[in-house]
Amino acid sequence: MNPRLRLTMMAGATIVLLAILAFLLLSDPNANSTRLPATRFAGALRPDSPPARFSLINQDGKMITAASLRGQPVIVAFMYSTCQNDCPTMAQQIRGALDRLGSDVPVVAISVDPANDTQASAQRFLAAQHLGGRMNFLLGSDQKLQPTWRAFGIEPQRAGREHTAIVVLLDASGHQRIGFPLSELTPEAIAHDVRVLQREATSQSAAQ
Repeated sequence: MNPRLRLTMMAGATIVLLAILAFLLLSDPNANSTRLPATRFAGALRPDSPPARFSLINQDGKMITAASLRGQPVIVAFMYSTCQNDCPTMAQQIRGALDRLGSDVPVVAISVDPANDTQASAQRFLAAQHLGGRMNFLLGSDQKLQPTWRAFGIEPQRAGREHTAIVVLLDASGHQRIGFPLSELTPEAIAHDVRVLQREATSQSAAQ
């Protein structure tokens, strides 16, 4: 056989083999197995947990329970009424999310400073943040609030130590589903994930 022809055939065979190898690698279903699955939520998924349970007095002296809020997503934040930095920031991000949603969903701020949070100070905080009638500020003693802090993994406000600044979304059945640390909290992200939970709740109701 002509040496030039043999060389040409060998080169052609090599190209074909490389093409086949590339195809097998790209079509391998395990090739991307190390990647994390994409989530449809903007926030971080929370660990599985029982439905939230709390019974606390709000800024107007009205009892608010987790059970009474079931049936729709709930925005839960942890704040204290005399806070001058993180809490107002969280409040404004939540307010922006409510504006984007076009209709309010239940929002509760749970006290992390029971020694200093009062009905009067909570009312002043909500008024300053323009959230009167849109957010319930829930109050209680340290003993009363401890179970809720533990359930949500919250460190309360202490001398020399800032509290856990996080916003959690509950689904319609009261389970913790999505968490936003302050550094990742935006009105757009909150509104997006609330809408996802709303669609989920609608689909579940239709299937029943």
